[in-house]
Amino acid sequence: MLPNHAPFVVAEQFALLEALHPGRIDLGIGRAPGTDQMTAMALRRQTDGLGVEEFPQHVLEVLALLGDNRTPDRGMRLAATPAASSFPDVWLLGSSGYSAQLAGMLGLRYSYAHHFGNEDPAAVMRLYRSNFQPSPALAEPYAMLATSALTAATAEEAEYLAGPARVMALSLRSGRPAPIVPPQEAAERTFTDQEQMMLDHLPAIKAVGTVQQVTARLEELVELTGVQELMITGTTYDVDSRIDSLTSIAEVWGRVPAQAPAAG
Repeated sequence: MLPNHAPFVVAEQFALLEALHPGRIDLGIGRAPGTDQMTAMALRRQTDGLGVEEFPQHVLEVLALLGDNRTPDRGMRLAATPAASSFPDVWLLGSSGYSAQLAGMLGLRYSYAHHFGNEDPAAVMRLYRSNFQPSPALAEPYAMLATSALTAATAEEAEYLAGPARVMALSLRSGRPAPIVPPQEAAERTFTDQEQMMLDHLPAIKAVGTVQQVTARLEELVELTGVQELMITGTTYDVDSRIDSLTSIAEVWGRVPAQAPAAG
């Protein structure tokens, strides 16, 4: 979240990571502060944050410090590392058409935050590709969709496990963040009509159901958007439920071997 950090600090930190793990580091840059107003004011270098005009300039400054030669006047007296042999891949993160257009114009990788964004992801990706200009960093558009999913043995169980995420989402959107509640407590919670409308408009988890239902939805999203990568998150009360959900999706896609049945 670039409003919270000086470009030179960002470049130095990620140049160091790249030096330690060459070819394995991605740098994702976003324009939002990514937190509540009080914390944002404590973090920001200037209390009014980065405006639409300033953000692209600061992104270019980070790129220049990481060896991007399209702006030779930037970073020429500074270097993020004295002897870089490789540089991290830079992504622009966003949940709006603005970020998609800017990523395209700068010729950067783009990741759309579908897990909390409410814009049509296919339209956002079309906007990114239609504005794409080849750059020293990237010859062709390259995109990722970040979304949320939760699976369980039955659709009913998945809905039950998704309850804590719904309660947490409502608390965050109302400006009253609170610890995540257990599934049983969430199941006993009654939503007002306004709260239900909020959840219908922007679900806490975008795909909930059996692994077959969820993977079908994810595959549909990939086909609609044409993205090269998919990032999946999912809020659960306990870590085991989240691991089980992600593992089941990975097994359907052949990303991890299915567990062999126990001998007996």
